[in-house]
Order: sequence, then structure tokens, then C-alpha cells
Amino acid sequence: MKQTLVLLAGYPGTGKTYLSQLIQQKIGAFQEVSPDTIKERNWDIFGFDTLQEKESLIQLSWKEYYLEIEEWFKRNKNVISDYPFSSKQHDQLHHLTDKYQYQVITVRLISDLNILFERQKNRDLNTNRHLGHIVLQYHKGMKLQNHKQADNLLTKEEFFDRCLNRGYQSFSLGKLYEVDVTDFSKVDYSTLLNNIKQDIYNS
Repeated sequence: MKQTLVLLAGYPGTGKTYLSQLIQQKIGAFQEVSPDTIKERNWDIFGFDTLQEKESLIQLSWKEYYLEIEEWFKRNKNVISDYPFSSKQHDQLHHLTDKYQYQVITVRLISDLNILFERQKNRDLNTNRHLGHIVLQYHKGMKLQNHKQADNLLTKEEFFDRCLNRGYQSFSLGKLYEVDVTDFSKVDYSTLLNNIKQDIYNS
């Protein structure tokens, strides 16, 4: 078995978290490192009053993200991470995996953008969604009775611009599997999981 980093990439709203759970259930032995979890933790610790302060915390979170991945690499642990990765993360992830001789498997999830916008909108309006993603100011303990009141929800135009111009649809590192999840009921997760398992254990 070769030490492996699995990157679940692609557009927002494509079920990356669900796929991560499937992989860990069926294949196991992965340390999960999530950029969003680190961001949310820092938003809770520090809070932000402007988008500039929020962006500073996001940059801090990325530094912590790479350090956490490197710590698991030093311990020879398999790592799984889900995010709409882009060229911004490519070089640093390539550097770390090359340094520690990790193989990389990228699963790039794609879909019809109109469907994805509806999924993204529903996720943002879910009360389980961390408010830091959808407001202009945030401090721990802040609550909204209805997330429709949030002042930084994405418009359809903004969502399409992110998806089409940030390179989510072209990110790739290591071995690539591209999966269309426009209709979740038609996704052959079983074959995908078997292929990933073979890549890890037959390396």
C-alpha cells in the first residue's frame, strides 16, 4: 500500500462531503483535513467585522491547512480532503506530496450549474450552515432565525462566475477520476470506490 492523498474536488454542491464519508466507510484509514472546518474554527475564535478581516482569516486557515496535512504526512497517514480546489492550491499540494512521496488521487465532481446553484442555495439556507459563509460580519454566538436574512448570500451570477472562472472544473493532481453528479441516483459510486481502493492497496 502506498501512502495516499485523496482530493475530492470540483464544483460546490456536488456531494464531496457525502463521497468522503463513503470512502472512509468502505476503504477507511484516512485522516480527514477540511479547509472549511479550519475556516469555521477561526471564524469562531476571532470573528470578523469586514470582508477584509474575513479574507485574512481565510488566508490564515490555508496556512494551517497545509501544516496539518504535512503533520499527517510525517506520520505516514493517508489523508482525504474535500474542497472546490483550484490552481491556488495546486502548487503547494504538489510540493507536499512530492516531498513526502505521496500518491495523489483526485476525484473531480462536475454537474449542470443550474442544478448546482439550487443545491448551493438550499445548503446556505439550511440552519446547520455556518453563518461565517453567508454574512458580512460574524462573531461566535451570532444567530439568525432565518438564513434568508443573511447579507452575503451568493446570487446566481456570482455563483456561475466562481464556477466558470476559478478553475474548479479543471483542477487535477495525480490520478484523476471525473464524475458527473447532475443526477446522484445515476452515479456509480461502487465502481469509483473499487477503483480508488485498488489504486491505494495495489500500488
